[in-house]
Parts: sequence; structure tokens; C-alpha cells
Amino acid sequence: MNIEVWRQYELSFTAEHTYANPYTDVQVWADFTHEPTGTVLRRPAFWDGGSTWRIRFASPLSEGRWSWRTDSSVDDPGLAGRTGELTLVPAESADRFLSHGFWRMSPGGRSLVHADGAPALLVADTAWGLPWRATEDDVRVYAADRAEKGFNAVLMMSVQPDMHARGPRDRTADEGFDIGFEDLKDGRLDQLNPAYFQYLDKLVAILGERGIVPVLQPVFQGFGWKGRSVAGTVVPPEEYARYCRYLVARYGARPVIYLVGADGSGEEPQIAAGGREIEEWDAYGQPCGIHYRPHARNGAHQDAAWLDFQWCQTGHRGEHAPERVADMWRNEPVKGVANGEPTYENSGATGKGAGWWQGHEAWSNLCAGGTMGVVYGAGSLWQWRLHAEEPDHDPYFLAPGCGWREALDFEGSRYVGLVGRILDGLPTTDMRPEWELAIAPRGLMDGAGTLYISYGEHGGPLRLVPATAGAVPRSYRVIDPRTGETVAEGVRGADDLAIPDEGGAPRVYICYDG
Repeated sequence: MNIEVWRQYELSFTAEHTYANPYTDVQVWADFTHEPTGTVLRRPAFWDGGSTWRIRFASPLSEGRWSWRTDSSVDDPGLAGRTGELTLVPAESADRFLSHGFWRMSPGGRSLVHADGAPALLVADTAWGLPWRATEDDVRVYAADRAEKGFNAVLMMSVQPDMHARGPRDRTADEGFDIGFEDLKDGRLDQLNPAYFQYLDKLVAILGERGIVPVLQPVFQGFGWKGRSVAGTVVPPEEYARYCRYLVARYGARPVIYLVGADGSGEEPQIAAGGREIEEWDAYGQPCGIHYRPHARNGAHQDAAWLDFQWCQTGHRGEHAPERVADMWRNEPVKGVANGEPTYENSGATGKGAGWWQGHEAWSNLCAGGTMGVVYGAGSLWQWRLHAEEPDHDPYFLAPGCGWREALDFEGSRYVGLVGRILDGLPTTDMRPEWELAIAPRGLMDGAGTLYISYGEHGGPLRLVPATAGAVPRSYRVIDPRTGETVAEGVRGADDLAIPDEGGAPRVYICYDG
């Protein structure tokens, strides 16, 4: 078989024996050995119903060939001892991930980079309920909108997490949802439904066609969908870990982020068990981290080898709290930081966290040290409320009078999506908060001293500190972050201590070498 670098390929195997529960009773994997380098990558298989197992693989190398051999926890000639070869051929696509490789954490641990070192910035939307509520047509509409606005990732609960949620098994019916595990309602993860994940494959593929990376959460630890007893704090840790391995097997040969814990304290035993399993089986080193509830310390497992990032949550009262991000930035050992859940736009009341509030929030969190990226959410969208009158949702989290489709058009999403476009192509890797170069409350500097960014809520001249002005690169652009338009640019004179702007509107100041 011929393959291209970084593109997912699939191998299928048929068991010759019958198993009572293939998902729990059988483990299958393959070792891929590269010639001529000798690099070895191990990829787990996933059970896909009946007697079928599949292994998905992507080559991080662009030349040579891979030989592979399977092994299994059971003596089954259909699963163990199978062999083959994959030959690399030149890539035909200019897709960013195929060109630069999957995301991983930067050398300094502060930001995302591609496998080849190219800088990356997470610009994520929140559609927790998409995997078990949305249809293929829905996701085509959703992905087109988010990609057009500049988003490159989406936070999703991989399964509906509430044990006591009830409704028809129908994505198009009021209160309906699809089911990933038949026994999740009992606090278990043993009875996997392959058809559910086959459909999720289609949704993830649609997102991928638009360059949107899934941020997959196994089973929520906090509020969940309707606040009805989440399974993420109840399921046995070994079952949670096994499911994390399944997610790595099924989705880990394409761009992905693993959100192993969400909306909890971070100390729930399921989280560490899942994190260790992801680290063991993820051959590509894709990011894995924790997203916290609003009232958490935000530092669980800080020294764990499997932990790459920590995301705070500042809740849904419509208040800016970038100090939560700044506090995490100071934690050691260093991890990536972001505010993974600011106030959802129009959550609970029209106008809450609405419009430019979201843009100000994104730039403030970024400059406070949230250099992994920015995250947005909208009321009624995250639940994937089917229409404006669908009943049985907590009104505190709904956008009044809106279903997911209306929420897709909320104004604030445009401003958050623009953050990545404004910074695209800049050397943003491992930027750090910087307060000594300008008389400004928000600023970032890269380690090489070639890029300085400042955000001003009301614009006006950016006044540099005389003693340190020489450290600020002299070429500059002043940008309106509400439109992405450059409103001024130039080269600062050696004695100039200000970057000019009339003021009265938000501004982003980008100072760079070149």
C-alpha cells in the first residue's frame, strides 16, 4: 500500500474466534518499523463490531517504508502475527496538517507547534453536544461557519455523559441523543456501541475537511449535558482508561487533542488513569490536558509526564477574570495554559458575555499567559439545542429563544475567530507575558526578542518605557481586532517612544523584526 506523510490510513482484521465482549476481552496492536531509520511506532487497534478490528496509522516521516506486525492479548491468527508494508509516496495535498504535521506542545511547553516546529495557536469553539446530537448535514453547516470565521478546533464530549438523561435515540427528535455505551446509564463503560462511533467518524471527518481539530473529552466530570449525574466521576478508573485507549486507537492517527478531564477538580481518579493510558498509546505525542470547573485550584498532576496543558474555567456570570490564567502561568513545571471556558455568549440572558465582550476576553486571556490559545462558547450551541423551543434544558445555560443554528451567528464568535488570523504567520511559539516594555496592562514577548504584541481595550498611543524601548522591535502594525484590518503601520524611529493611534477603539499592536 502507498501512503502519504501525516495522512491517516486504515488496516482491517477479522478475528477467527468468537468473544463474549470483544471490546473488553481483546487487545490488539501493531508495531510499525520504518526503514531506513529504524523508528518504531506502536498503534492500538479498536474493535468495530462483529469480528472486525481496525488499526489507523499516519506516517510522521515522508520517505522510506514501514513494515508492520500485529500482536494480540489472545491467540487468534486473524488478529496476531499479521504483517505487511506501507510505502511512502509524495504528498499531493497542501493541507496545513499534511504539510507541517500534527500539533504537539512547543519546546518550552507554553504553546502549540506542528511536528515540524511551525507555530500554531488554538482557536477553539465549544460544541460539547455535537457528537451525540448533530447530524452530518448539521455538522457541514457548523464546520463551514466556524472555518470561515477562523476557528481551528472544537471542544466536544465524546459521549453523552449524564447517567439519568432520558430521551429517544434519535438525533432529530426533541430531547433525543445517540448512545456510545449501553451501560453508561449504570456508571459503566463496558458495552460499547460500534455504530455510534462509526457515525462519529463521519462527523470528525467533516470537521477535518474544514481544518477543525476535535478536542475529545472521554466522559465529563462536571455539569455534563443537563446536570444529571455525570458518569465521569463514577465509572471505574480502569474502564475510563480503556475508553481513553479506544479514543487514541480510533482518532489518534489524525489531528486531535485529548481533554482527559473536564469540569472537575482534576483530582478525580479517572483522570490520571486516562492520562497515563493516553501517554502509553499515543505514538504521536498529541496534546493531553485538563479543563477545570470554575472553583478549582487548576494545578492537579502538574508534574505528571502525561499532562501537557491546564485550562481554567471562569464561569458564566459575564465577568472577565484573566488573573485565573495568569495564576496558572506561574505554576511549575511549565504546562500550556488557556481559559477553556469563558462565559458562553448570551448564556441565560440576552446580552450576557455578548459581542465585543468575547473579543476583549480572548485578547486579555492570551496576554495574561494563555498562549496555548483562545476558546469561545455560545449558549444553546454547546448543548446542541435542536430549536428555540426544545424543552428540558437548564435555562441558566441557554441563549433565550435560540437553538444551535441561531447561536452559530452570535456576534462574539467573529472576534474570537479573528485572533488566530491576526497572529497567523508570526513567531508566537512560547511567548510570555511582558509588562516592562510599554505602559500597557497587556503584552506578550517571544523568547528571541523578535515579536512584541500588546492589546489595548480603548486604543490610543502605545507608549514605550524609555529604559527598555530598545528591546521592542521597530517595525509595527496597529490592527483593529474587531475587523482584522491594519489601521496603521510603519517603522519606529530610534528615538520614538510611542506607536501612534488616535484611540477610542480596541487595538492590537504588533511590533516585529523585518
